[in-house]
Amino acid sequence: MALKKIEDVVKSIGLSADDIEPYGHYMAKIPINILKKLENKPDGKLILVTATNPTPAGEGKTTTSIGLSQALMSLGKNTIVALREPSLGPCFGIKGGATGGGKSKVEPSDKINLLFTSDFPAVSAAHNLLSALINNHIHHGNALNIDPKSILFPRTIDMNDRSLREIIVGAGDRTTGAMIRDRYVITPASEIMAILGLSTSYADLKERLSKILVAFTHDHKPVYAGDLNAHGAMAALLTDALKPNVVQTTEGVPAFIHTGPFANIAHGTSSIIATKIALKLADMVVVEAGFGSDLGGEKFLDLVSVLGKIQVSAVVLVTTIRALKHNGGAKDLAIEDINALREGSSNMIRHVENIRSFGFEPVVALNEFPSDTEEEKRTISKVMDDNGITYAFSRVFAEGGAGGIDLANKVLKLIDNAPENINRVYDFNDPVEDKIEKIAKRIYGASEVIYSKTAKRDLRRIKRLGLTKLPVCIAKTQYSLSDKADLLNSPRDFVVEVKAVNVSSGAGFLVPMLGDIMTMPGLPKKPAAEGVDITNEGEITGLF
Repeated sequence: MALKKIEDVVKSIGLSADDIEPYGHYMAKIPINILKKLENKPDGKLILVTATNPTPAGEGKTTTSIGLSQALMSLGKNTIVALREPSLGPCFGIKGGATGGGKSKVEPSDKINLLFTSDFPAVSAAHNLLSALINNHIHHGNALNIDPKSILFPRTIDMNDRSLREIIVGAGDRTTGAMIRDRYVITPASEIMAILGLSTSYADLKERLSKILVAFTHDHKPVYAGDLNAHGAMAALLTDALKPNVVQTTEGVPAFIHTGPFANIAHGTSSIIATKIALKLADMVVVEAGFGSDLGGEKFLDLVSVLGKIQVSAVVLVTTIRALKHNGGAKDLAIEDINALREGSSNMIRHVENIRSFGFEPVVALNEFPSDTEEEKRTISKVMDDNGITYAFSRVFAEGGAGGIDLANKVLKLIDNAPENINRVYDFNDPVEDKIEKIAKRIYGASEVIYSKTAKRDLRRIKRLGLTKLPVCIAKTQYSLSDKADLLNSPRDFVVEVKAVNVSSGAGFLVPMLGDIMTMPGLPKKPAAEGVDITNEGEITGLF
C-alpha cells in the first residue's frame, strides 16, 4: 500500500494541515498547544500492550500493537497507536529495527529507525550540555564547591559501546579541565529521556530539568542542574523534541511515536503528552509498554498512569510459542517441543496473574511464527482454556489488520470491564524499601529483598534529601521475572539483591538497580549493523 501524505493521515483524527509541522511528506510533529484546543473533548479508551519475558530477539510486541490498531480501525474504531522511538543501540545490535514487521509496520520505517525527527540527538545534546557545564564549573573555580568524586550525572550516546562504561575525562594539560572519572549511559537510559517522556508542558520540562541531582559538594550538600543555570539552555535544545511525532502504519492508521526510555532501565513507554493528545483525538489508543508485565507493564500501571492521570481500559499480553518454549528450556526454538511448551507456559500464566492482580482480565495475543506447529497450537490453546484465559492467535505480521480481528473483538468485549480504581502495587507514600519489596514479592515472586552496602547508603541519602515519596522505577533484566537473566520460566521464593538506588529527581522517580543490569549495553559478536547498507539510489536496506 502506498504511503499517504501526512496531511491526509491526520485528517482521520480531526487534524488539519495547520495543526501539524511536517518533516517531509510522511512525518510531522504536533505542537503541544493542541491539548488546549482539545481540552473539552472526552478521552478515548486506552489499551495497554505488554508481554511475557522475551527471547533475546524479541517476540513481536510492536508488530502486535500496530496490527491491533489496524484491526480496530477496520472494525470502525477511530484508532491511534502510540509507540516509543527506536534507539540506534538495538537497531545496530541484536534486534535490528523496531518499527514492527511484515504487514504491520510504521512507515517510513527507515527514517523512524534511524534519526527520525532528531529527538534522540536533541536528548543527547541536552544531556551532554549539562555534563559539559558541570566540568566547566569546576574548571573555572568551582564556586559551588562540587566534589569531583561525587558527580552523579554521566554522559550519553545513543549507541551500544561497552568501552564507554567507565572513562577518564580531562586527561591532558591544565587547559583540558579537571581530570575526573566519568561514564556513559545509552541515550534511552538518560534521565533527560525520562524527563522528556513525563513532561506535559514547557514549564514542566524546565522545572524537571532544574531538579536533576548532578553532584554533591565537599560538605555533602546536593547540587542540582538549576544551581548551574543549565535548565533553560537544555530546554531550548528540547523545544521541538517535546512535540509528539506522527507517522502512519502500513494501513494508514495514525501512529504517535515519541520518546524512547527503555523499560528495563526507565519507564519504557511513549510520552505522556503523546498519549494524552492521542486520547483526545481517537476512540481507541493502543499504547505499547516495553518488555513484560514485570517491567513496562508494572511501570505504566504503577507510575505512568498515576503521573499522567491516565485511565487504562484494557490490557493485552503478547506472547509466542517460541518464547514459552524458551522459558521451558528448549534450545532450538524452530523445532517442535511440546514438553518445553507445556513447561514454559507457566511463565505466561504468571504474567496473566500479574495483570489480574491490578484488576484487569487480559487478552493474550499469541503472535504466530512460521515455525509454530499445529500440535503446539493445540497444546497452548488447551493451556489457555484450562486456566480460563481469554486469548487469540495473532497473524498481523502476515495479514495486517485482518490477522488481528479476533484479537480486536476480544479486546472490545472486555474494554468496558476495566476497574474504576487500579489495584496498584504500592502507594507513593510507602517507605522506599516497602515499595521495592511489594514489587519484588507480588510481581516478581521473590521471597526476600536484600541490600548492598551501596544501596543502604543510597537509601540514607534519599531520606536526607526528602525524596522518599517518589515512586520507584526498578531496573532489572527483561529476560526473567527475577533479577537473574538465566532464571527462566516461573521462579518463586528467590532473593532479590538491590545493588544501588539511583536518584532521578528531575524525572521524579527512584531507580533501584537489580542484578547485572547495564545502562550502557555492548554490541554482539556479529552486530546487526554489519547487514545495514544503502543502494545507489540512497535506499536504506538491512534494518529489519
